[in-house]
Amino acid sequence: MNGIEQSVVGFFPDFSSGRIGGIEESARLAWTEITKRTTAQLVTFPAVNGLTTFQKQLKRVQTIREVRNLRQSFDLILVWHSGLLKLLPFLDTAPARLVVFLHGIENWRKHGPVMTKLLQRVDLFLTNSEFTWNKFISFNPSLSDAPKICVPLGLGAPAGSVTENASSVRAVMLSRLAKSEDYKGHREVISAWRKVREKISAAELLIAGEGDLRADLEKLAAGEGVADCVHFAGRISEEEKEKLLREARCFLMPSRGEGFGLVYLEAMRLGKPCLVSDADAGREVVNPPEAGLAVDPSDSVSLANAICELLAHENGLAQSARERYENNFTAERFQKRLSDALFTNGTLAKTQR
Repeated sequence: MNGIEQSVVGFFPDFSSGRIGGIEESARLAWTEITKRTTAQLVTFPAVNGLTTFQKQLKRVQTIREVRNLRQSFDLILVWHSGLLKLLPFLDTAPARLVVFLHGIENWRKHGPVMTKLLQRVDLFLTNSEFTWNKFISFNPSLSDAPKICVPLGLGAPAGSVTENASSVRAVMLSRLAKSEDYKGHREVISAWRKVREKISAAELLIAGEGDLRADLEKLAAGEGVADCVHFAGRISEEEKEKLLREARCFLMPSRGEGFGLVYLEAMRLGKPCLVSDADAGREVVNPPEAGLAVDPSDSVSLANAICELLAHENGLAQSARERYENNFTAERFQKRLSDALFTNGTLAKTQR
């Protein structure tokens, strides 16, 4: 059903730039699906990183002006990042069904009175994982009975042929190396690498990504005596990322703060089992031991043992990782889940508060 009689306005982060993150990529896929079914208008909040204070304020004013110029009555307001709820008071239109997607760590705090009031207006919460929802509710218990649907994310399409077991005994970590995100397990993995080498002498760790945490991690590797086998690739392109994953035995990110973790999907898509922590949503994505292992990252012995197990894995685990991705986490499957959450027989579904 085309859905031309239904109308949607989307408050989304800008997903038109070249290098985008997980929230922006999921936004792009979501909006593609929405526009298949409805008449839709999109308001994107531009990225403001690297801009001056004046430039940031100018962009915010331009976005608010764009929202105020929306005069149509909408059936649905879809907000793809909870921070964009602050645009809602500027929307001069009749009340519509309000749906908000919760992604992760930005929601794991107690909100102030203005945001709390806006959240109480939401008719339906979508969330990328049960972990994200439970963390959100732990800080905002008054919303525990609000309608919600878990809509796990997806990415890309099946990769076709992949290297089942790389010749090099190498594990890869991929993420921003930002001090503000110093929860992804880099320090713990580096500190455990000496124990890994005691069991697998040829084991190498390649860390890709750039940021203000890199110098600290390089210093840690030198202090642990593993600088010769822990390598830093810096910022890499999407093509380089895929090459590194194809050449690796496994992917490591025993993070303590992932609301989902699209990078796990990138690894599983190429048949690479993943190491996740037992403390966040990585377990929901990887479903250990189906597509990898889960471990307490603070336990260096268990961490090293799990890494060694993945480095030595046979092809069966690679195949299992690929199948979990293909059965659950392609872009098409994500779009189907989103459509099912928002529409009933092609019509915008109703939600009772």
